[in-house]
Parts: sequence; C-alpha cells; structure tokens
Amino acid sequence: MDTLPFYVSSVFGLTTLLTIGLFYKAARRSKTTLLVLLLWLVVQALPGLTGFYTVTDTTPPRFILLVLPPLALIALLFVSAGGRLYIDGLDTKTLTILHTIRIPVELVLFWLYQHKAVPQLMTFEGRNFDILSGLTAPVVYYWGYVKKRMGKGILLGWNFLCLGLLINIVVHALLSAPLPFQQLAFDQPNIAVQYFPFLWLPAVVVPLVLLSHLAAIRQLLNKNRKRDYASPSEGI
Repeated sequence: MDTLPFYVSSVFGLTTLLTIGLFYKAARRSKTTLLVLLLWLVVQALPGLTGFYTVTDTTPPRFILLVLPPLALIALLFVSAGGRLYIDGLDTKTLTILHTIRIPVELVLFWLYQHKAVPQLMTFEGRNFDILSGLTAPVVYYWGYVKKRMGKGILLGWNFLCLGLLINIVVHALLSAPLPFQQLAFDQPNIAVQYFPFLWLPAVVVPLVLLSHLAAIRQLLNKNRKRDYASPSEGI
C-alpha cells in the first residue's frame, strides 16, 4: 500500500466527501447529520492511520468496528418512530443522484486491483457490476424525478436491483478479506479496506448508499400504500 499512487487515495477521499455532501443535501442540510458523519470520519481515520485494522487475528475481528456501528444506526432509524420520521423526510431525488458516486468507487477498486490491494473479482472485470448503478442513476434521476416520466414501479425496481448489486459486491468483499471467514481470493485478498482512507468504504460510503436505497424504497412503498388507501374514498 505504500507504493500506491497518490491520486488513488485522493480520488477516493474526495468521493467519500462527495457522498457525505450529497447525503447532507438529501437530509435537508441537517447540521446534526453532517456533524455525525464528519465525526464518524475522524473516529475511523485515527485508528486507521495507526494500522489498527491491519491486525486480523483478533477475536472478534476488529473489522466489525467499521461496519457494525453504522448498520446498527440504520436499523435504529427504521425501528424507532423518530428514525422513521427522519427517513421519510429525506429527499429521494438527491438520494438517487447520490448513487453516481459508485462510478468513481469502481474506478478506485480497479486501480487498487492493479496494485494488488483487492482481488479482480471485486472489480468490473470480475464479479462486481455495481458500476451499472452509478451509470444509470443520472437517467433515473432525470426521467424519474425531473421529467417524472417513470412510474413508482420502475423506481422501486431500479432501487431493488441496485440494492442487489450492492449486496453482491459487499458479500464478495467480505469473503475476500483476510478475516477468519475468508473464502475467496487467497492469492490477492482484499486488504485495501484495512488502510486509510479506504476503510471509509465499508464504514461510510457503503452504509450511506445502503441507507439511500432503503429510504427510497420505504418512501416509494408508503406512497403506494397511501394511494391504495385513498382509492376507495375516491370512488365514493
């Protein structure tokens, strides 16, 4: 990782900040949201710079400190009344364009593969098709939310499909990491996420992408339910 070109880290760092910026906008410029996200960046950066996550023989693996807190927070948002209110207040239009950040993420993964920091299967040359989500996001944004030519069914289908692509690469990334449950890519494992700034991928970028899909799906389903409930009264 010491020989990694500076531009790789720079592009990823800027992509992470862009992801946070777009989510902050989707959250109606909530200062609390921005503060929490920036604080989480710093909290993870400090141990990352000391090599804390490069130690992989601990029980439980230190890696869970990257992914468990944001996943727990997402779960809390969906099970609490206040959390659901927050989710329903997010701007799905901005959440949709947020997915364009998956394009530079995929480019970074490809560069990391070229420098033997992740396996090929984590790139678009392997089993990772997540770049399609980034490429189609502007189309869905424009036709779905600007022109309003896409129905809720298409928007739901796109979110579910892209969520599946996200889960696919996350599973492959976990099974390729040098952890006790590693099953793939033993010759060139996924070591990049153990180092700063790439540890922000599982700690920040992926959770925000995941939450963006889940929030959009919830809002779209709720709109369908409201329409269904309204239909009987409209016919009276």
